[in-house]
Amino acid sequence: MASERRGQARGRSPERVHLRPGEVRMVVGFMASRTGRWLRIVTGSCLVLGGLRTGTARGAAVALLGLGPLVAASLDLVLLGPLFGLPMRGSDIRRELGVTGEASLLNGHRRASSRCVSMTLH
Repeated sequence: MASERRGQARGRSPERVHLRPGEVRMVVGFMASRTGRWLRIVTGSCLVLGGLRTGTARGAAVALLGLGPLVAASLDLVLLGPLFGLPMRGSDIRRELGVTGEASLLNGHRRASSRCVSMTLH
């Protein structure tokens, strides 16, 4: 009863939480950022290792669940992007949101360019 009053006092219905489009873009944008990717990799790794450490069927299920964020972050995919009308690829999300300069997962390491470079010695 008290929680219903608190929800109504803020102007929101107590049974639903509504996110504005800007807030959704912030969350998905964070998940596509370098920090968000590392957080998902660490979280997925912890779930996999913790699940395998238990040695039970429930632990194996947790380990399989942990593979989702681990693989998605490693491949620069944001699985929640299409649910909110954004692309699935992290590079496309960053481009759409106007975030530049976060091409690599590691600081200081740039991805190999796709253009052909002449390798001649002078």
